[in-house]
Amino acid sequence: MDESGEWGKLSEYYLITLVFHVQSEPITEHIEKYERHLIDSGLPDIPFHAGPLFNGHDDYENVSLADRKRLFFAFFTLARNLPFRYVTFAHRKSLFDGSRTRFEAQLKRDLADFFLSHLDEFQSYETIKVYYDNGQQIVTNALKGSIGYALSKEAVVYRDSQPKDYRLEQTADLMCTIELTALKFDASEDTATDRKMFKDRHDFRKNYLKVMRRKQFRI
Repeated sequence: MDESGEWGKLSEYYLITLVFHVQSEPITEHIEKYERHLIDSGLPDIPFHAGPLFNGHDDYENVSLADRKRLFFAFFTLARNLPFRYVTFAHRKSLFDGSRTRFEAQLKRDLADFFLSHLDEFQSYETIKVYYDNGQQIVTNALKGSIGYALSKEAVVYRDSQPKDYRLEQTADLMCTIELTALKFDASEDTATDRKMFKDRHDFRKNYLKVMRRKQFRI
């Protein structure tokens, strides 16, 4: 699970993305192939984090734009091949008139409605493990509140995890970024950075969004 945005003035949108993986479906081979590709291509194995990668910040500070594009496409290729489904909930924060309480309640409704609409599937699993780094309290509250309401508490195990340690958490970051970029292109709010990475709306939708939307969990 990952989020994009924060409850302040730095972002127009707030998104949360849940990535679902059935543990009986192996992913190790895909990850090893990705890591071998990085070595063979002379690229650094930096835990994927879209924001710094796009802007050349943090661990990507000394990585050229050309190599950052190569890193992005390498991780995108990994994610495209991984067996997972995802769902994203996105809201424009201005619609909540600055009310954090209203926004948190909406997130809880989004998540609870989703779990309830797929209740048979989720109840078919003996255990559901939730990996989240508890990065934002508003998300933690909404997640635990909705799961506690919709699913059996005895069947859910929470794991405090760091994205750098899990490729699937990094995949949630990627999917948040893909869905946020779609919103921005559709609203003509795309940035120079978006255009450097994806060129334009047509290319983005054809080469990235359409490919990953095949993995979308239908609401």
